[in-house]
Amino acid sequence: MSEDQSLVVDEAAFTDLAEKHRRELQVHCYRMLGSIEDSEDLVQETFLRAWKKRDTFQGRSTFRAWLYRIATNACLDFLSANPRRPVPRRIGETDRRNLPDEIPWLQPIPGHLIEPLTEVSAEPDAVVVAKETIELAFIAAIQYLPPKQRSVLLLRDVLGYPAKDASDILGTSVISVNSALQRARATLKQRLPSRRAEWQAGEDPTVAERRLVKRYIDVMERGDLSTMAEAMADLMAEDIRVSMPPLPLFYAGRHDFFTGVSAYLDPASPIYAGEWRSVPTRANLQPAVAHYVRPPGHPAFEAQVLDVLWVAEGTIVEITAFDPTLFPRFGLPTVLPEGS
Repeated sequence: MSEDQSLVVDEAAFTDLAEKHRRELQVHCYRMLGSIEDSEDLVQETFLRAWKKRDTFQGRSTFRAWLYRIATNACLDFLSANPRRPVPRRIGETDRRNLPDEIPWLQPIPGHLIEPLTEVSAEPDAVVVAKETIELAFIAAIQYLPPKQRSVLLLRDVLGYPAKDASDILGTSVISVNSALQRARATLKQRLPSRRAEWQAGEDPTVAERRLVKRYIDVMERGDLSTMAEAMADLMAEDIRVSMPPLPLFYAGRHDFFTGVSAYLDPASPIYAGEWRSVPTRANLQPAVAHYVRPPGHPAFEAQVLDVLWVAEGTIVEITAFDPTLFPRFGLPTVLPEGS
């Protein structure tokens, strides 16, 4: 009997062993589902199923691989019971732009859940999260894949399972796996943006990102409409895209975004939000900014919106904004302390 086999027969030992893999399993479920909330639930479901089926673990694979098998099938069962498809974006009957479909369930994943998994582990079969497989653009793109194709793509191209192992996990043939992988890759190629995050040679991306985020925060906190358009031109791509799932909000282009955000920053506007304060954070291994607003006459800055920034060639090319209910998952307060 292997060490792993002996551990799964004791509940306390099983729990300790399973917990070691919680974060990476949550990342796997997050990729499958596109939702941090659902991924948490599915990891719990995975552990419950694993404990109930502990007698089926024969030690022919690692305990980690056995958990991945259970997690993948738990996600497929969830998607079968809760079908999800991107929907056409509803932004106004007179708008004729070719806008991307909306993915209402899309959520970011906090950096503190991913970043410990980006370094090579001492364990030979440890899963290392690569930046290009967790960026928000990748997560959004794979949501267009049917669940079986999505699972095949993640098992083969992200986790590196051989076709035979992937077929065993999914209960299908190697031919079916290879066919699904071919179709998934073709769809992904169409859906992924052509631009990738690149900096000039010799530039440290983390340092450059921090500088860019600081400038973005300065622009938003100053709220100076007389200089904002020029500042945005220095920060953002002309064809920047800004969305806020699940709301039907979409700005296509820097001018469109400036026009939209100006109304919230102009004290003379009927929808003036108030004074802004912003806090840098991380999501999906990308820079992110948590914005707080103090409405006129209010004593404190309250959570407003979480922006996840996609940066390419030294400029912000996309902002995906999310509801402030996600702040606690990022370890962020919903109200800034006095003096902030």
